[in-house]
Amino acid sequence: MNSPIDTIVIFVFSAFVLCIGLVFARTGKNLKSFFAGGEAVPWVIGGLSLFMSFFSAGTFVAWGSIAYNYGWVAITIQWTMCIGALISGLYIAPLWKATGNLTAAEFIKERLGATVQKTYIYIFMLVSLFIKGTVLYPVAKLVSASLGYPLIPSTIVLGLFMIAYTAVGGLWAVMVTDILQFVILTAAVLIILPLSLDAAGGLAKFEANAQEGFFNLINGEFTLGFVFAFTLYHIFYIGGNWTFVQRYTSVSSPKAAKKVAFLFAGLYLISPVLWMLPPMIYKTINPSLTGLDTENAYLEICKLVLPPGLMGLMLTGMYFSTSASANTTLNVVSAVFTNDIYKGIINPAANDRKLMGVARISSWLFGLGMIIIALLVPYIGGLVNVIISVGAITGGPILAPPIWALFSKSLTGRATLVITYVSLIINLIFKIVLPFLIDFKLSRAEEMLVGVCVPLFLLVVFEARAWFKKSVSPEFLQYQQTKATRANVNHNLSDEEITETARQNKFGLQVIAFALAFTSLLLIALGFITEDNLPLLLSIAAVILLLGYIPWRASTKIIISNPSSTNKRIHNIND
Repeated sequence: MNSPIDTIVIFVFSAFVLCIGLVFARTGKNLKSFFAGGEAVPWVIGGLSLFMSFFSAGTFVAWGSIAYNYGWVAITIQWTMCIGALISGLYIAPLWKATGNLTAAEFIKERLGATVQKTYIYIFMLVSLFIKGTVLYPVAKLVSASLGYPLIPSTIVLGLFMIAYTAVGGLWAVMVTDILQFVILTAAVLIILPLSLDAAGGLAKFEANAQEGFFNLINGEFTLGFVFAFTLYHIFYIGGNWTFVQRYTSVSSPKAAKKVAFLFAGLYLISPVLWMLPPMIYKTINPSLTGLDTENAYLEICKLVLPPGLMGLMLTGMYFSTSASANTTLNVVSAVFTNDIYKGIINPAANDRKLMGVARISSWLFGLGMIIIALLVPYIGGLVNVIISVGAITGGPILAPPIWALFSKSLTGRATLVITYVSLIINLIFKIVLPFLIDFKLSRAEEMLVGVCVPLFLLVVFEARAWFKKSVSPEFLQYQQTKATRANVNHNLSDEEITETARQNKFGLQVIAFALAFTSLLLIALGFITEDNLPLLLSIAAVILLLGYIPWRASTKIIISNPSSTNKRIHNIND
């Protein structure tokens, strides 16, 4: 399939998103505005951006494959993300904002020491680039298979485009395009679901033709133990992943950070049902897919039911959901490198202009690393295996200790390193060494349980020992002093910083409104060009156009002329 209309849709949206990145080039004046939106990002935008940052085309490829093979359990697995976000919103997200730190790495340095920070930075950057490099592969595969372009050039071109607007525009460019991508993807999914049911002969026929156990909450190798372990993993991931922490720290208050997590939880309660039903439906239409071909189940149902133009819209949504996930990681990794390595270690005296140059260059370099990893995915076992295995090995060891440090007065830097290294070694032994030496392999559930429970157990043991000894970490006492000093400094923001934050936020809201209006007009145009499903497309376009009024109205409430009142107004809007 290589429709000129599909190609035009993809390129029009791609050019539009790149233009958004370019218009934000003038708004990032320093690290706080470039990487944290001036710490005054509206919580709704932060929550939607976080939601888009969490999934990618890999959601449709990897979890779509599970939905095709096992059915409803693919939805059950993704509901663990909702539980993780609820717990994070209640207990963890507001604590990250209350630290006053720009990045998680900055908190780790102040609370656990520079040695721990350096270790975690290197591990985090390696793991993040690897995971997000893998999610670039499926969307390149989808575009390549659908439009007839070679896979390797598709991967490189899509990757370069993804890097471009992140490196230029910073966090606001990422978040605005996240909102646009959310709207595009939601529109595409809402179109494909009723068309899929129609192709299967209706809901009743779909249920009748489904295989036994297809609607069970638990199925196949994805057992209750796996779901329990995955829930623990997502508490750590959503509560402690540095990408998520950036969203919690970029809003105005702990209350707003809590709302970011709750919005994410609500969206992940509903969206997995909408995403996973189409590949489940396709199983009843064509049950012959096997092996890695099942990763194409979502693409196949799209090709079956979507006319030209709408197929391009779906591919655009899948691609941009991937770029939302990857470019958010690029922004965070670049923030960590610039703020915590370059500024913190290499050149502490660097001015804002120098730091902004380093930020943009590092975004390009890390992005190129993602492209290289994406090209290697077909040779390292397929997407599902890579995503779950990397999460099981690294998730608990690198995410649990910093979260624990938010609550604990006794956790030390030395103990953190020991727990991290011991957990990683144990996980690698079970995942790589034992299968190679004695052909011993853990199941999916056992692999995930070991990955999250080993560091948790070690942290509990350390905390119990410290409680009996009534010991308080010296790092904790030093951190309390540092936090108090920073709080006093942060209350004295200059008029220029306040005004710049207000100007950036007002501009961002206006761009979001314009982007939604543009998307609405494109959907209307597609409806008249294809002449298929015109009432459905017009209805969705009308809803998107109405939604565009919300950010535009919010932008009119931000007044730039008076810095002191602007600061107050920003906090009122965000809370």
